[in-house]
Amino acid sequence: MIVDCLIESMKREPIIVGWSGGKDSSLALQAILASGQYDVRALVTTVTEEYDRIAMHGVRRSLPHLQAEALGLSLHEVRIPPGSDNETYEAAMREAFEHFHGQGINRCVFGDLYLEDIRAYRDRLMASVEMKAIYPVWGLDTVELARRFIRNGFKAILACVDPNQISKEFAGRDYDELLLADLPHSADPCGENGEFHTFVYDGPIFEKAIPVARGEVVERGGFVFADIL
Repeated sequence: MIVDCLIESMKREPIIVGWSGGKDSSLALQAILASGQYDVRALVTTVTEEYDRIAMHGVRRSLPHLQAEALGLSLHEVRIPPGSDNETYEAAMREAFEHFHGQGINRCVFGDLYLEDIRAYRDRLMASVEMKAIYPVWGLDTVELARRFIRNGFKAILACVDPNQISKEFAGRDYDELLLADLPHSADPCGENGEFHTFVYDGPIFEKAIPVARGEVVERGGFVFADIL
């Protein structure tokens, strides 16, 4: 049985997954796993040094490690200093991609949905290290995608909110049908324009749920963060 699994794994293309810990990267990973074509070698996440939190989302560094454990996958951290510019970020990402490219991995999965400029940016970055990107949920209807996420049994919390786009009261709320109904019509239900970011703590791709609790809600740098414990 073990030998059969190893042979089957060797037939699949080795890849890595860009991992934010949120719903879009979870949906992208689910699609990749369901395809049966790929062998996921690692999740790759960006950590802001000193804060020990996931860049942009503000989630504690320990939580993606719990996600990786529940997924049965390894987690590779790309560490960047606070307030780092784009050049510093890209240098750190290139180093990480080159590390995996040296192991024979040529593609990375991203959960982007429809922003052409973001996709073009990622494609350029990947090309600079002779790798390519995969976008398994690209172009899907975000209303249906949001409902599918909930319908399939995923569970998530809004970890970060842009108060210029939606009310700060959304920070810390469950990502569920009630939240979708409460979102203003101007907001994308998947938060693709940066309206909010999520942390996923349970779902069909996880071997077990991650026990979480909501902590303090703070406003920092123009965004509102709900601490997830």
